[in-house]
Amino acid sequence: MTTTRMPKRPSKARALRQLLDSGQLEFIMEAHNGLSARIVEEAGFAGIWASGLALSAAFGVRDSNEASWTQVLEAVEFMADATEVPILLDGDTGYGNFNNLRRLVTKLESRGVAGVCIEDKLFPKTNSFIDGERQPLADVDEFCGKIRAGKDAQADPDFCIVARVEALIAGWSVEEALDRAKAYQAAGADAVLIHDKARSFDNIQRFAAAWDGSCPLVIVPTKYYSTPTDVFRKAGISLVIWANHTVRSAVTAMQRTVREIRETETLTGVEDRIAPVSEIFRLQGDPELREAEKRYGGDAGAATHALVLAAARGEGLESVTEGRPKAMLEVAGKPLLRHLVDVFKQHGLHDITAVAGYRAETIDVAGVKIVENPAYETTGELASLNCARDHFGDDNLIIYGDLLFRRHVLTDLLETDHEITVVVDSQPRDTRAPARDPAWCSAADDRSLFAQSVTLEHVGATDAPARPPEGRWIGIMRSRGIGRAWIAEALETLRGQGRFETAGVPDLLNTLLAAGRRVNVIYITGHWLDVNDLDDLRAAQAFAYGDHR
Repeated sequence: MTTTRMPKRPSKARALRQLLDSGQLEFIMEAHNGLSARIVEEAGFAGIWASGLALSAAFGVRDSNEASWTQVLEAVEFMADATEVPILLDGDTGYGNFNNLRRLVTKLESRGVAGVCIEDKLFPKTNSFIDGERQPLADVDEFCGKIRAGKDAQADPDFCIVARVEALIAGWSVEEALDRAKAYQAAGADAVLIHDKARSFDNIQRFAAAWDGSCPLVIVPTKYYSTPTDVFRKAGISLVIWANHTVRSAVTAMQRTVREIRETETLTGVEDRIAPVSEIFRLQGDPELREAEKRYGGDAGAATHALVLAAARGEGLESVTEGRPKAMLEVAGKPLLRHLVDVFKQHGLHDITAVAGYRAETIDVAGVKIVENPAYETTGELASLNCARDHFGDDNLIIYGDLLFRRHVLTDLLETDHEITVVVDSQPRDTRAPARDPAWCSAADDRSLFAQSVTLEHVGATDAPARPPEGRWIGIMRSRGIGRAWIAEALETLRGQGRFETAGVPDLLNTLLAAGRRVNVIYITGHWLDVNDLDDLRAAQAFAYGDHR
């Protein structure tokens, strides 16, 4: 059998060399960290310039080798990890002599950086636009030796060393710049960057006209930015570096934003002008991590999704729910929903969705995604649950929003591996009144047995078995794996029967049972309560403060 091999993507070093040797004008853009590098790549640039000025600015230090070469190396490694396009590092003078450059080249190659540009000035350098005429140039022979050392040190034959000629910056003649460039090319430089801070392109145009084409020419038109790009093409330039515009634009945007927030003491004026947090997450690669968790996490890493039904105002609680739903009633200093979320997070459940209805705008609990059932007044629990269908996962906890319970209840439930499990309290709370959601089970609670195997047979007083119930379903159920599909089938059955819009979770459970689906039971004996009236609300205060029941 013949195996078809996919062609390998060229190395980043090879991609940079192809840019330099393409025979047409190419462009690369400055970036200074992983985030800006990814933005540059997404904009369509075929390469990135890791600018010394921009990197030092990101560190908050001067562009005078105040950031160490190892700090620069770490920053550019993050940039390389975040992108697929080649990166050309602005390596200043190579951070020292020939030996420093050898070590730099080795380290850059190990981090996936495609090339380095070094300039013929003395270490420590000063930015070319700060008193450039006073800056001494390196000895030509010494700089050529540095180039040869760097080329001898590289392991990848495509790794590029670009020699940056600073003669025009330092006030020397075009002829001196040409002599230096020819020497650097003969020493092994893969390209020559001819730099100038003049407002016109004239000097570089003269340089390019006299250049013999022995290696590609690179320019940085920061100062002569008004020169039409076609002029660069006609001059035979190979690569244009837009050298500092990402960091400069970021500074302008940050200054404007922080100044406005400081002056107005509000975010309302800036929120629509800045990137949403979700865009930051996307640029950071968070969606890929979510997909990787699904592929590699297995059952142990599968997240349990908590779905809280919290749309009700609460019958019998009208005097305290005029401005908020029942789930936002305060118990022991915090809302009922906050109590639930705290228990969820203690168990590692962080994907939490609450379905709101009555006074949905008042639900304000950190760590909870809110979806709304706009028809909460005329529909039932399953209609609310359906509003959260996009938040279902392979492991789901469905729970009423008016519950308080001890942590062990959820601990025991999360340790089960059944497709569908419900929690039933086998201890009657008040024998004088009929229990809500009575539950009939395959066996009574036998506390002498460990991990007793019990299944649900019916929930609710309608069409119930003739015998007494074994307990009360407390309003918590969990589905895993195929249990999610069983629930979807049961919901469709209820739709077909015309009962879906007003049905509750007990109807869902009974429909599952009628279809022959196994619903497992975990028994508890107290240690929970729900809030259905003012007496329950008073009892909840004592429960939350530790009065174990």
